[in-house]
Amino acid sequence: MIDFILEGPDGRVVAIEVKASAAPQRDADRHLRWLRERLGDRFAAGVVFHLGQRSGSLGDGIYALPVSAL
Repeated sequence: MIDFILEGPDGRVVAIEVKASAAPQRDADRHLRWLRERLGDRFAAGVVFHLGQRSGSLGDGIYALPVSAL
């Protein structure tokens, strides 16, 4: 489930999921990918925040970041 959807004045969207896990499951970004497919160019980025330490790209404008990055 997507926890936050932020829309800028230009209509572009950033979507955020928060996982209470140090190692999110492989499909943790499936809802973000679904939204990206629906929004097309309006989808600016997706972020999966988690309790682990690693950050990185999950591809196609979706990123995994530790909550500590906030």
